[in-house]
Amino acid sequence: VEYTSREQALADFRERHANDQLTLQALDELGENPFGASLSIKAKQPSEYELIAQFLEDRTNDSDGKPFIDHVNYAQNKSVIAQLEDLTSYVARFGLVTIVIFAAASILITFNTIRLAIYTAREEISVMRLVGASNMYIRGPFMVEGILYGLVSGLIALLAFFPLAWLFQAPTENLFGSDIFAYYISHFFLFLVILLGAGAILGAVSSFLAVRKYLSV
Repeated sequence: VEYTSREQALADFRERHANDQLTLQALDELGENPFGASLSIKAKQPSEYELIAQFLEDRTNDSDGKPFIDHVNYAQNKSVIAQLEDLTSYVARFGLVTIVIFAAASILITFNTIRLAIYTAREEISVMRLVGASNMYIRGPFMVEGILYGLVSGLIALLAFFPLAWLFQAPTENLFGSDIFAYYISHFFLFLVILLGAGAILGAVSSFLAVRKYLSV
């Protein structure tokens, strides 16, 4: 919630129209401050704006019964907020589908890479079997290789998001009122842990499936 006093509203108006002398002259001729104090409220979810507007409209002064709030502009912005809510829902669904697709692609790529590695090392694997190497000794390097592939993939994804966040910085700030690039920078280490952890898990799962299918020891 951001409170703007009458004086601040007047100062902001003068600043916005600093190059419009006709408007400033008309304002001076009024002889008084025509602006009122205001509250700017930002909800966590777009669906909450209607409840907030209803709450504000129902507030009255106990002494004379007049409303505390002269005007709530939710009705004028209702259609825009509804569109924003639909857009947010669409982006969330699209993001979920994208994550599933990339996870499946990551598993498939790592799976085939480990399969090729097993095929390339088939003679060495045969020799290790003959000399009595344990199952873990034979499978271990392929499991580690899969995890390393996953870690590298996660690191690449983290670095690739940097220019994307910078590119969409202005559009997201204008549309949602938040800076996605600043959010990315401030949560960089959190993203690092999540992406590297997810990459390692996907790599381990992929290599486990490949080893289980193509490496019988």
